[in-house]
Parts: sequence; C-alpha cells; structure tokens
Amino acid sequence: MKTNAGLWIDHREAIIVTLSAGGEETKRIQSTAVKQHAVEMPADDLRQKEFTEHLAHYYDAIIAHLREAGAIVIFGPGEAKGELKKRFETHKSETRAIVMETTDNMTEPQVAARVRHHFHQDLRRGV
Repeated sequence: MKTNAGLWIDHREAIIVTLSAGGEETKRIQSTAVKQHAVEMPADDLRQKEFTEHLAHYYDAIIAHLREAGAIVIFGPGEAKGELKKRFETHKSETRAIVMETTDNMTEPQVAARVRHHFHQDLRRGV
C-alpha cells in the first residue's frame, strides 16, 4: 500500500494524518507566523515580509513531513490550503495528486476520520 495523507490547515496549525500499510499516524505542526490585525496596527512591508517568511518555513516543514505521500488531501477554512498547494508546486521533482476541500475548524479525530473516508480506508490509529 502506498502512503496517503491528509491535513487540515490554517495559518496557525496543521493537523497531518498519514495512512500507510503500517497504520495511521497523526502529527501537529505549529506555525510561528503571527498575522497583524488591521485594528491593532497597520502592517508595514517589514512585518508582511516576516509573516511571509514564517509561513514559508511552516509550509516547508509540512511538505517535509509529507515527502512519502503519493496522494494528499488538503482541507481547511482559509487561504492556507491554497498557499500550501502552491508551495508544493514549487517542488517540481515531487509529483503527487493533491486535492483541496474547504472545511470549518475540525478536531483531530474529525480530521483523521475525514482523511480515512477520503481514501476509503478504515485503519486503526497506530505509531
């Protein structure tokens, strides 16, 4: 069985579920990016650049965790899922099937169930 993965993502956190012959593994990756709210203070170029750099590191950490995945489903409420997909596309040598879905906030068990459902697998949680 090839490895399949799914993740729920926003700019603060990613919940990654990996499905393989060895079972199911769940991992959380936290972002260090802090977006300025318009009410607090107008964002200047330096803050925007810093935010963008933090997101790039965050997305690269997620991509590194998904290197073995042949197919990936990305879901979440906002822009982060599209930004991550674009980041995947910059890694041209790593081709894989990527599907995106829009969802609201989800708990870790909800994310795992959605990933299993997407790939039609009922694996027990392991590793």
